[in-house]
Amino acid sequence: MEAIVFILFVIFSSWVIAKSCDGFEVAADYLGRNMTEGTKGATINAIGSSMPELWVTFIYLFLFQDTTGFSGGIGTTAGSAVFNGMVIPAFVILAVLIKSKGTIIQVSKKVILRDGLTLIFAELVLIISLGNKLHWYHGLLFMMIYVVYAGYIIFRHKKNGNSNKIQEPEEDEDEDEKNFSGSRLSAFAKFDLTHGVLGNDSIDSSSAYRLLGISTGYIIVACWLLVYACENIGHSLGIHGYFVAVIIAAAASSVPDTILSIKDAKKGNYDDAVSNALGSNIFDVCFALGAPLFLYTLIVGPIVIPPEIMDYIIELRILLLILTVITFFLFLGFKKMTKTMAFILLSMYLLFVLYIAGRAGNMGFANIVADKLHFIQTMIQ
Repeated sequence: MEAIVFILFVIFSSWVIAKSCDGFEVAADYLGRNMTEGTKGATINAIGSSMPELWVTFIYLFLFQDTTGFSGGIGTTAGSAVFNGMVIPAFVILAVLIKSKGTIIQVSKKVILRDGLTLIFAELVLIISLGNKLHWYHGLLFMMIYVVYAGYIIFRHKKNGNSNKIQEPEEDEDEDEKNFSGSRLSAFAKFDLTHGVLGNDSIDSSSAYRLLGISTGYIIVACWLLVYACENIGHSLGIHGYFVAVIIAAAASSVPDTILSIKDAKKGNYDDAVSNALGSNIFDVCFALGAPLFLYTLIVGPIVIPPEIMDYIIELRILLLILTVITFFLFLGFKKMTKTMAFILLSMYLLFVLYIAGRAGNMGFANIVADKLHFIQTMIQ
């Protein structure tokens, strides 16, 4: 019964994150209005929609500290990367094809190569560099990978910006959304952050940044509730919080990525829809994990991971790499994104969830897979 109560907390926090995502989308669309397709998804959308993973990791690490905090943080960021790489593209495909059966969904191979190879590189660095003792320079290394990646994208955008600017975002709001009535205070109470900030006024740079900041504040509170609920679900079920973080916290914190990608895809911005998911993964693996690790170890000191937890983390890192590589070649191999691809991706995620549940319950099949993953780890290192 206690676990059910905390599951309701998770659902509520996910709903708040989803509502806050609406504000992110409005602000991101405005701030990225002159960016080329694929650039906005990989930078502004990816960073904005990945704020939950960043703050969940911060809260896990600074609230629960050291071993439990880091395992919860890496469980959330890596689990979210798996979710983003498989569930989001699958939902994007199904959402578009169910609405318009004859639609051809194609994504630029350049976007897939750029973001996919960067993500694989970041995951290899994660496998090779992280041991059982973590220092500030580990976090700095990951942040620098993301800075280089984002810097390259922005440089390419500026270099080609004059000839590849896109038009202002299309207005697709219904009449109720355009003609807001009521106080801004009541809008904030209903988690309608866009109208809480803008009312009926037009958006500009100042209000866009204000909306982004207020949305972040709401998400921080929701993330604290999410972490609190996940830890208590683990206690209620008698399993380590790491396993709850990999599945529940990861999926809940990926709500903004999912919503933004689906909305982009429905507008026909398929490059943004996919690059948001892949760019979010790069942000999750590099910055959402690196920044909290850097600050925590700089302030508190090194983190020492016990052997048992280290085993789980090793398995998760290798599994993340394998699934990413498979997904990468799926995107490259299919000439267009089809329902078949969507079902393959969802099946892969289901197998991932079953494996994590099996490890949590110390089941035989999961232990056999874990041994294979450890063997791959030794080969890579």
